[in-house]
Amino acid sequence: MTTPALLPLSGRRIPTLNPGSSPFPHHRATLRLSEKFILLLILSAFITLCFGAFFFLPDSSKHKRFDLGLEDVLIPHIDSNKEGKHLGGHIIHGQGGHDEHRHREEEESLRSKIRADHERALEEAKEKLKKSREELRAEIQTEKNKVAQDLKKKDSKQLPPVPMPKLVGIHDGDPGDPDIKEKRDKIREMMKHAWDSYRQYGWGHNELKPLAKKGHSTNIFGNSQMGATIVDALDTLYIMGLHDEFKDGQQWIEQNLEFNVNAEVSVFEVNIRFIGGLLAAYYLSGQELCNFSISISIFVWFSLSCSGVGRNWGWASAGSSILAEFGTLHMEFVHLTYLTGDPAYLNKVMHIRKLLQKMDRPNGLYPNYLNPRTGRWGQHHTSVGGLGDSFYEYLLKAWLMSDKTDLEARQLYDDAIEAIERHLIRKSNGGLTFIGEWKNGHLERKMGHLTCFAGGMFALGADGSPGEKAGHYLQLGAEIAHTCHESYDRTVLKLGPEAFKFDSGLEAVAVRQNEKYYILRPEVIETYWYMWRFTHDPKYRQWGWEAAQAIDKYCRVSGGFSGVKDVYSSSPTYDDVQQSFFLAETLKYLYLLFSSDDLLPLDNWVFNTEAHPLPVLHLANSTLSANNVIR
Repeated sequence: MTTPALLPLSGRRIPTLNPGSSPFPHHRATLRLSEKFILLLILSAFITLCFGAFFFLPDSSKHKRFDLGLEDVLIPHIDSNKEGKHLGGHIIHGQGGHDEHRHREEEESLRSKIRADHERALEEAKEKLKKSREELRAEIQTEKNKVAQDLKKKDSKQLPPVPMPKLVGIHDGDPGDPDIKEKRDKIREMMKHAWDSYRQYGWGHNELKPLAKKGHSTNIFGNSQMGATIVDALDTLYIMGLHDEFKDGQQWIEQNLEFNVNAEVSVFEVNIRFIGGLLAAYYLSGQELCNFSISISIFVWFSLSCSGVGRNWGWASAGSSILAEFGTLHMEFVHLTYLTGDPAYLNKVMHIRKLLQKMDRPNGLYPNYLNPRTGRWGQHHTSVGGLGDSFYEYLLKAWLMSDKTDLEARQLYDDAIEAIERHLIRKSNGGLTFIGEWKNGHLERKMGHLTCFAGGMFALGADGSPGEKAGHYLQLGAEIAHTCHESYDRTVLKLGPEAFKFDSGLEAVAVRQNEKYYILRPEVIETYWYMWRFTHDPKYRQWGWEAAQAIDKYCRVSGGFSGVKDVYSSSPTYDDVQQSFFLAETLKYLYLLFSSDDLLPLDNWVFNTEAHPLPVLHLANSTLSANNVIR
């Protein structure tokens, strides 16, 4: 039986069978049946593919998520003149018009976004191009320094625990007397006002402009933001029990203090304020400040390196080194050697001492200037005030800090004080003892505010003086304190001038306008405090309270404390600077003046020239000679 065809035969051409010809072979009929199945399979596959592809097509809204700036590719332009859109040759109105309107809004929104992105990128590029090459280089260097600092933090060794865990006198100091305690609380409030103002208006800057209410810096810090007030004030905050403020300062130091800056700074100022301040904070709190070791090593490496290029002040006698600068490193550097075990610091300051011992001293006096190239003194100008002051102070304090075993330092101090008393100390016609300045064989009868520290120095060095001179030097200290008090008392504001004369009938009075200013200096109050500790004469507390009241009345402003330009004027103008040493020294000495003697007793502590207390070290004299530190 023949298999019926699956497809209709109409239209199919059937070949004519010729007589005698054989019929189609059997395999040919089979092949035609297979072609039908194949054709059917192809058709089925095509239909399946078409319907399947429809389900796999992406959502048309997804293209809106792509923003490559190719507007016309992603969003085909639509002719707004047409009322509808064509689908399969038919025009759809009504709902389609609404969709078109929404589509145009989306298109315009996307174009606006693209345009805004392009404009923003263009502005950013313009800003980058505006930066100078130096600014870009500075940014790159800052990033490099940050990376280097992070690496050093990982590799740096921490300091050992405070080597004297039973340090006495770092807490309390309650005076007992309610009146004195009230005065002490007032000094604490003044410190709080000064600190809070700096915290609000000058944080991170070296100092504060309290009237302008912004940060301030001077060239001694290289105009770099090193947070001088923070480091300088840290130990004062701790002593006064302002521990929250102390933690704020500690945190800033940990996160921001950086000596690796491209600036020329005063080695002297950085040493007494930063190194001294960090050391004191470490000893008082027992906590090593993060960045302490790093900052110390960077600074000391800088200060000890010998480049052969002078960086002294140009005005200092043809670029000479200044006595008070190279001679005021001893205390801090000895402590660095003590803490680190590295003798390099001690070696440097001992080298300075040995060099000075070999030099001739005119009339036994140390001139203020030393030429670093020739190794000879500059002009013969000697002063116990500015340019020379702390050199003599550190001779005495090197002896005290060594637990009175550094006899070499004591001898140098005694010889220097003998020459000073012989050539520089005089009495005025009114009976006031003053310390003048020696200039080229002539005594200038003028005394600076900075020189007033010497009253405290004489009292501090009285014990241990040769012969029977202990009482004499204590009395000399009292006379200097009296003279400096007179310089305050003879002004309208009851604040002392920068310098005052004893000549032509003048007694402890400033003459020149540029000598009539008061910049919150501490030296007079420093002497009051030392004299109080050694005599307990109540007049020193009274004098200190007079000074504190005058400062609070005439120097206090809403944004802190400012110096004044004329202490003889009842309506003074401000210099608009809150000095860092006001918090480090002036307020600290006032606070100690109204505290009991068991707060930082002088048998256990020695203050550097920035009033940062460092503990007495039990070093043998042979230690200083052999440079072997005894722990």
